[in-house]
Amino acid sequence: MEIARETVTEILDEAGEHSSTAERTGQAEAETPPSASRFGDGSPIGVQTVPPWRPGLDTSVLPNTYQDLIEVIADAGHPMRAMQVAEAAGLSVDRSKVEGLRSKLKRLVERGWLTEDGPGRFTLPSRDGGA
Repeated sequence: MEIARETVTEILDEAGEHSSTAERTGQAEAETPPSASRFGDGSPIGVQTVPPWRPGLDTSVLPNTYQDLIEVIADAGHPMRAMQVAEAAGLSVDRSKVEGLRSKLKRLVERGWLTEDGPGRFTLPSRDGGA
């Protein structure tokens, strides 16, 4: 356990995420409020961020996977279901894979990049400046 803690500490130190030796050794755990993370606002490992859409942003700010999904829907020119998006993008149409894709599409809806034109029908929002 100690080796794993040291390895994580080294990685986070290189990323500039740690603030003190006491925190790294676990001595400050009781002093850290339960709502605060000892390592900052979030883990720097494995995070793909989808920023909320706002005027002036284009899809280049999105991870490539999300850019591809928006491009497929834009090329179709009509609302699409997750299965149709998977087929058009050349992705697996296995049920579990389509559910993962649906989660990504829902995330794009939550962040304003897509809208749902009826339950499970994803499309681009109508904007004056385009997206």
